[in-house]
Amino acid sequence: MGKSSKVKESSKSIKHTKEVKDSKKESKEDKSLYEQRLPFVTPFSTPLADKKLNKKLLKLIKKSSKAKDCKRGIKEVIKAVKHNNKGLVVLAGDVFPYDVISHLPVFLEDHNIPYVFIPSKSDLGNACNTKRATSTLFIVPGSNKKGKSDEYKEEYEEVMKLVKTL
Repeated sequence: MGKSSKVKESSKSIKHTKEVKDSKKESKEDKSLYEQRLPFVTPFSTPLADKKLNKKLLKLIKKSSKAKDCKRGIKEVIKAVKHNNKGLVVLAGDVFPYDVISHLPVFLEDHNIPYVFIPSKSDLGNACNTKRATSTLFIVPGSNKKGKSDEYKEEYEEVMKLVKTL
């Protein structure tokens, strides 16, 4: 009886080490979330933020949403643009059906407002502290009267430079 229990224990440890090695291989081969979401992006999603800019945008959105300087959703964005607000529009690239946001790039270009696409609407929703996914977001620094836009002003300017180079 003693020998069979030792054999079982050693076989368990061998299985455990194989599982650990397999999980390490999977983590190396595992794609990042950014790369996993790229196949679902609409064909007209240009300019699309690269991985680095995407990360900076999401951080900027978190800070601007804390300062309440964000307009979320298509209706709010269009209304803010019509009221001549200036800022940056972030659009989700995985919106379906396409017709929901297909008119926005032309509308934004007519009003000289910079915009950029990111691959995921769920990331956009999470960044602005909502439970729901968001297809569009308009960052309008200084729109809130409390004046908290100074906290993210440098990041905003840096992101704007990167977006204008796209």
